[in-house]
Amino acid sequence: MNSKFWLKFLILIIIVFLLVIISAKIYPTKIVNEGAPLSSFTSHLDKRIPTLMEDYKIPGINIALIKNGEKVWTKAYGYANLSKKEKMTNTTICRVESISKPVTVWGVMNLVEEGKIKLDEPVMDNIYNWDFPDTKFSVEKITPRLLLSNSAGLPLGTIGEEALYSPGEKMPSLEELLTEEAVLMWEPAQKFSYSDTGFNLLELLIEEATARDFSEYMEAEILKPLRMDNSAYTINTSWAAEVPLGYDINGNPVPVYTYAMKASGNLYSTVGDIANFMIAGMSTSSRKNNVLASQSINEIYSPVLSIPGYYGIVFDSYGLGHFIEQLPDGRFAVSHGGQGTGWMTHFHSVPETGDGIVILANSQRSWPPFAYILSDWGHWSGNFSVGMTKIILAQKLVWIIIGLLFFILFWQFWSIVEGIVTSRRKFYPLSKSSRSLRLVQFILFIIFSLSFLWIINLEYFFLASVFPIAYNWLFYSIIFSALLLLFSALFPCVKRER
Repeated sequence: MNSKFWLKFLILIIIVFLLVIISAKIYPTKIVNEGAPLSSFTSHLDKRIPTLMEDYKIPGINIALIKNGEKVWTKAYGYANLSKKEKMTNTTICRVESISKPVTVWGVMNLVEEGKIKLDEPVMDNIYNWDFPDTKFSVEKITPRLLLSNSAGLPLGTIGEEALYSPGEKMPSLEELLTEEAVLMWEPAQKFSYSDTGFNLLELLIEEATARDFSEYMEAEILKPLRMDNSAYTINTSWAAEVPLGYDINGNPVPVYTYAMKASGNLYSTVGDIANFMIAGMSTSSRKNNVLASQSINEIYSPVLSIPGYYGIVFDSYGLGHFIEQLPDGRFAVSHGGQGTGWMTHFHSVPETGDGIVILANSQRSWPPFAYILSDWGHWSGNFSVGMTKIILAQKLVWIIIGLLFFILFWQFWSIVEGIVTSRRKFYPLSKSSRSLRLVQFILFIIFSLSFLWIINLEYFFLASVFPIAYNWLFYSIIFSALLLLFSALFPCVKRER
């Protein structure tokens, strides 16, 4: 190969390397020793979290640490409202999204202990004012246990802007929405499929079994007894204005909103209240739990089924409203996260040791920062295998792929430009030369262009949440690839006359 080739190769390597280094946000992990003093770890977080927030454009994060079953530290970072410079505080009431589900589980299990609900009997035995829409599947097989373990065969449900309502806005009834959404996708008990709809059906079950409003029942029987005094499933107009704005994947502000259905994702709470909830389920806590017996808590934390798909990458199984992760030392961790328009939340708990962490963020760009914080916490607390930290490895692999992809794209771009300059390529769209190859290029151009249009019109794109910075470069690569395919087809190589 001649020197011109190697010069071209070297220049492209430098360009791609600089692009990746400038864009990639990859940080060291395991930088706080296991068992280090609490002050050492919190000092580290005081440096780590603001850096992550700045790089990932996250307005606010609230965090709480639990050690030996006791809340030992809480801290608020950043802003509840960027434009008004309103700061987050430890008592800021946030949308915790799907962390609502584990709390709802306690409401169901409380009724199981009272004998008003049975986990393994048909859910419709206790629902009299509503029925499933027509289906070819066996609705009579659906039990509370299947609903609690996301294995009833029900769909995810409506998400995104269609599910959002302004506080005080008129909303459809729970029964109306369930009639639209509770359409079985397959036979119950066949597999895990994460479902907001299933938990919202449990909301109706609770109301039928108690003859009480779901929010009122949960506040009186679960939230208040668990010292979750600043929590509610129904937004109150008296404090709605104090809820932070959310910020979507592009950093746009999202006004305060509510869902019509509450059990799956409409809990408003503080970082301290979620910590109190976790402590109630820890065997090491000195606080007396006056809601559920230890037997019920053990059942909540017992695996029901293994988890396939991308959930299975970071979690081993699902219990009743909790993701379960087996740790290397034989113990287990329970956790749950939440994601809504403009919000991300997560808690992680090792009930046997009394270790726990809560993170609430008013930004949809928060998964990688959560992964780094959880990695730090896992190393410090001795619970090395925190599944969410696999996002860090995945992010590194994505950046390697991006580097390789852009190297190939720049090489092809250089070749096309060089061919046009040297007249080896000419604008000749109807040329018979390499007709089959160019037809394939045109087809791929159409596919890439349609993919581009499809992605920009999606309300939610999974990769955008997991890799909010890298996603943009993957997005650019689709556009770049489409243009190169088009130019390559329009400017074919032409044979030189001898």
